[in-house]
Amino acid sequence: MNNTAKAGVELVEALKPLVSGANCEVAVCVPAIDIPAVAQALKGSNIALGAQNVHFEPKGAYTGEISADMLKEYGVKYVIIGHSERRQYFGETDETVNKRTLAALNAGLIPIVCIGESLEERETGKTEEVLDRQIKIGMKGIDDISKIVIAYEPIWAIGTGKTATAEQANETIAHIRKTCAEVFCPKCAEKVRIQYGGSMNAGNCKELMAMPEIDGGLIGGASLKAPDFSAIVNYDKN
Repeated sequence: MNNTAKAGVELVEALKPLVSGANCEVAVCVPAIDIPAVAQALKGSNIALGAQNVHFEPKGAYTGEISADMLKEYGVKYVIIGHSERRQYFGETDETVNKRTLAALNAGLIPIVCIGESLEERETGKTEEVLDRQIKIGMKGIDDISKIVIAYEPIWAIGTGKTATAEQANETIAHIRKTCAEVFCPKCAEKVRIQYGGSMNAGNCKELMAMPEIDGGLIGGASLKAPDFSAIVNYDKN
C-alpha cells in the first residue's frame, strides 16, 4: 500500500529508461486504484503491469473486490496471489489462494503465487511440510504448473532481523521445485519460474541470483525507488 496514482506514475517514468535494456522480464504490481494511470504511463515500455490481488468470482456482491476482467481491461498481465500479508492480515487461506489462482488462469492472467513459512515453522523444522501443503492445496487443479510464477517468501526473513542466506533460499526453492515435479510433472517443474521474495535488494541480489534454483525476485521495499529497483533488474550488468 504505497504510492498514489501520481506517485506511481512518477516512479515508473523514472524506471523506464533505467530498465529499457533489461535481460529479464520486468513488472510492477501496483495498488488497484493506481492501475489506470500506471497502465497509461507504461505504454510502449518493456515493463509489464501487475496487480496485488484478484477475486475468484467474475462479478457479484463482493464489495471492495476486483475481478480478473476488471484488471484485464487495463492491460494487467500479472497478479500476486496469497502474499504473506494477505494471509496474515486478511484471512487468506490455501483454499482461497487456489480459487483466486484458477480464476486468474481462466482469465488469461499470470498468477504470482506466494508461499512461505513463518519463523516458528522454520525453527520447529516444519518448512517442507508447510510448503508442500501450500503447493498441494493452493495450486490444486492447475493443468500446467509452468503457467504460473511461484514466489518463495520466507516470512521469518521479513522484519525479524533474521536473514535467509543465498544457500538457504536455493535449498528451499530446490525443494519447492522437487514437490512441483512430484505433484504435477517433472518437465513442468523444470519450466516453472520460482522467485525469491525475502527482502532481495541491490546489495544481495547478485549473490541470490547466482544460485541455480532462483529464477528471479519478488521485490518489496527496494522497488519503491527507481535506482534501487533498476540495480536489481540489471544485476548482471553491474
